[in-house]
Amino acid sequence: MLIEKESSLHQAMRSWRRDFHRHPETAYEEFRTAGVVAELLRSFGLAVHTGLATTGVVATLKGNVPGEGMIGLRADMDALNLRELNTFDHCSRHDGKMHGCGHDGHTAMLLGAAQYLAEQPDFSGTVVFIFQPAEEGEAGAKAMIEAGLFERFPVDAVYGMHNWPGLEAGHFAVHDGPVMSAMDTFDIEIDGQGCHGGMPHLGTDPVLVAGHLITALQSIVSRQLDPLESGVVSVTRMRGGDAYNVVPDSVRLSGTCRSFTVGVQNQLEQAMAQQVLHICSAFGANGQLSYNRVYPSTVNVPEHAEICAQLAAELVGHEALHRNMAPSMGAEDFAFMLNERPGAYIWLGNGSAEGGKGLHNPHYDFNDAVLPVGASFWVALIQNQLPSG
Repeated sequence: MLIEKESSLHQAMRSWRRDFHRHPETAYEEFRTAGVVAELLRSFGLAVHTGLATTGVVATLKGNVPGEGMIGLRADMDALNLRELNTFDHCSRHDGKMHGCGHDGHTAMLLGAAQYLAEQPDFSGTVVFIFQPAEEGEAGAKAMIEAGLFERFPVDAVYGMHNWPGLEAGHFAVHDGPVMSAMDTFDIEIDGQGCHGGMPHLGTDPVLVAGHLITALQSIVSRQLDPLESGVVSVTRMRGGDAYNVVPDSVRLSGTCRSFTVGVQNQLEQAMAQQVLHICSAFGANGQLSYNRVYPSTVNVPEHAEICAQLAAELVGHEALHRNMAPSMGAEDFAFMLNERPGAYIWLGNGSAEGGKGLHNPHYDFNDAVLPVGASFWVALIQNQLPSG
């Protein structure tokens, strides 16, 4: 291990991580977090650039050996709109906001790698440390790219890492292809005609139509997709009506679709549009589908995944490396970066997910014991990709 457990750097990372956990900030509001990150990076001697996509921070570090190579390492900084139910000393001080996905740990690990490499810059070329805002549903990666991230910092490859509850602490999982699904959202407006609840024949009941539509939507994956493909259609919200005895004029259904390929995305959207049109029409109602493609699928480039797998095995042993675990139907906006540059996105085991320790759970907490593992991986990756000789 390049960074030993309980070393001074491990203790520093733990202190930074818990400070971030106490002060969670959500999408594009990470001003304190970004300020702390920038101040630390400057203290390490890095060139720091702030304000990219509002709160993004990018720092560069040149090695002691001349070279043209440039590698990007990315960590996300934002928290969730979630009320924390933990009671330990470093729990959230901002009611309703919480680091429930481990971005506090991701940020601390990348800071640890930056300090280590600044103190031991025996590599060639340049490392670009990317501290990204707004991963949680607000596409901060896309915003940074649109703000000129890769024009200003033209990296040859970019890498990301996420902690993974349920995977043994300190283990790594590396996928050769898809890692996380695409995330699409949808809204369906069903317009009928309101009437008295005791006289439904005088109106067109959009609640009835919604019920039939919800059932039909579940047949898309089970009966229209190739059984060897993966997809999810989930209706997660239904709104309509205000009284016991009034059939409302309209109902809105909302939800999410998940898939790993553009072809399946297209198939889901087209099938949903057909069902909305024809089912609503069959009942004399009008239906309108609004389908929004939020995040593309996160797909690793195989050769870069192989680099990560080899380095992880050298770092923690082959028995602690998991190749091609089942990908997740969760989504990740690092996908936008992989659409622009080759690279890979890997998982670092956070330990048990039982007892409310899973991601996006009010009892979740990042496992500080894996901080030196993740930071050491970043260091090893740079030493491999930007060798000194």
